[in-house]
Amino acid sequence: MPPKTSPHHLPTTPDDPYKAAGVDVAAGAAFVERIKPLCAKTLRPEVIGGVGGFAGLFRLTDSNYKNPVLVSAADGVGTKLALAHELGVHDTVGVDLVAMCVNDVLTHGAEPLFFLDYFACGKLSPDTAEQVVAGVAKGCESAGCALVGGETAEMPGMYAEGEYDLAGFAVGVTEEHALCGAHRVRTGDAVVAIASSGVHSNGFSLVRKIIADTGANLAQACGDSTLGETLLAPTHIYVKALLPAIRRGAVRALAHVTGGGLDENLPRMIGEDQAVAVALQDRPLPPVFEWLRDAGNVDEREMPRVFNCGVGMAAVVARDATGALVQEIKGAGFDAWPLGEVIARPRADQPPVVYV
Repeated sequence: MPPKTSPHHLPTTPDDPYKAAGVDVAAGAAFVERIKPLCAKTLRPEVIGGVGGFAGLFRLTDSNYKNPVLVSAADGVGTKLALAHELGVHDTVGVDLVAMCVNDVLTHGAEPLFFLDYFACGKLSPDTAEQVVAGVAKGCESAGCALVGGETAEMPGMYAEGEYDLAGFAVGVTEEHALCGAHRVRTGDAVVAIASSGVHSNGFSLVRKIIADTGANLAQACGDSTLGETLLAPTHIYVKALLPAIRRGAVRALAHVTGGGLDENLPRMIGEDQAVAVALQDRPLPPVFEWLRDAGNVDEREMPRVFNCGVGMAAVVARDATGALVQEIKGAGFDAWPLGEVIARPRADQPPVVYV
């Protein structure tokens, strides 16, 4: 994201030693001008100023929260970036970056307010970087949060030619009394699954190993698309689909199914004396997970330890609220279904996720 300089304030010299060392300050400043319209599309009324300053400003007093709690999250896209580099597709990983952060913020019942990104490369390619930021802006629009700034780091020798890395940071807010979490979950509550778009942004070290070991053709068919396009499908952003139910108090806890798959993330939304009974086999695996299981010879029990297996987010609700939430989420454009229930876990040595 933006360097803190302007092309109108750069010194001009016949021989630019910094450029000779691999850093083109003028190109970075020109890049800022190219992405300002993308950032402007995401701004909220609470944002003060625009992009290009030393920091982003957000006027929290303009919100309607009485006892606000700020909720923050930072994340990256992981080795999914290696696949994006290989395929030359750069406009989806920006969406992934936003999704990984704002979905985490959402699990506490918070509305994402603003987002910042960090783009690091060996040599800045303005065209590639603009595609990435276009994805970030698209993700921010989907989440209803403002892209208020960030950093572009051009570091010669740190990255291979054409490669870059990404990190993101999101801040949200909720009323203290409305925080979602394990403290609100009761044994007997229902668990609702909200569909993922595919692998999302976790498990790609195994994905890439399977591709390398099998010599898979990324142009081969997978579901309704190619394998490469399916693997790069951007992570779903669930903010607008779930916020209305969260604000009504209908959602008690949420789990964003990221690294560690279902096994590690579902327990994060329940108490230590509880477990989640999951009917995972009631629905067929999406095609991309079938391919990963079969091509990689991945054991059925190992799949939910690594992948989301089609469940991008899980919500705990009162049992009699299950049908209403499923229909509401479907109305917002995402598939949803009853996944299981919260059960008692009498002993600590019993697993927190039980597949039935």
